[in-house]
Amino acid sequence: MTDVVRTEDAGSGVLVATMDRAPANALGPPIIEGLESAVDEAGRGFRALVLTSAIPRFFVAGADIRYMTGIDAAGFAAYGERLRTLLDRIAGPDLVTIAAVEGVALGGGLELAMAATMRVSGADAAFGLPEARLGLIPGAGGTQRLPRLVGRGRAIDIMATARQVPAAEAHAIGLVDRLVDAGGARDAAVELATQLAAGSRPALAAVVRTVDAAFDRPPAEGMRYEAQQVDALFSGADAAEGLSAFVEKRPPTFG
Repeated sequence: MTDVVRTEDAGSGVLVATMDRAPANALGPPIIEGLESAVDEAGRGFRALVLTSAIPRFFVAGADIRYMTGIDAAGFAAYGERLRTLLDRIAGPDLVTIAAVEGVALGGGLELAMAATMRVSGADAAFGLPEARLGLIPGAGGTQRLPRLVGRGRAIDIMATARQVPAAEAHAIGLVDRLVDAGGARDAAVELATQLAAGSRPALAAVVRTVDAAFDRPPAEGMRYEAQQVDALFSGADAAEGLSAFVEKRPPTFG
């Protein structure tokens, strides 16, 4: 936990990380450091991490432009690499991460949300990658993760026009997974995280790995990878418990 990212044990193996850097949670070193600390904490005994904001009308407004204008090319490269490393950790299969978005998630804020396993959006949220207006492109995975979620044409539209996508449209095109009433994203995300945390951790990690493989590998290779994953799971303790529980008509108790 840091001054700008507070963590809270929500119970049932769920950790909530709340970003609170006025005025708009600009994604500079303080927020990055706080999120790094939260991911570290989540890895010590938690099953799911919810990312949310305490700043009204903002999830994350984007990169820290003031910070960027004060660094040279080498500093910019180091800043980008640190952010990419953080988002890759959030995107990894070993920890379920859910972004609870209220208000705007722009630039690096949307890249952060897209790195999460799933996204829950309040009805008042808006999403965008406006870097083209600055003569740049997204640099922390946005050009790669957005088309995987919404398709090539929509991704180019969103990035090239730099427009903001309202929550209802974001849900319709697959940019967010669940749409709830304004103000309800955090609670809905915690509820979803609790549900996922109660399941088999190896099975959920394998779901994430194999779905990601569908985008990274030819179909035949992806099918082989899927077979390897399910065969490995079958030999594990969680599968034995899940199958036994089904036969015995009782809820499973996963390790």
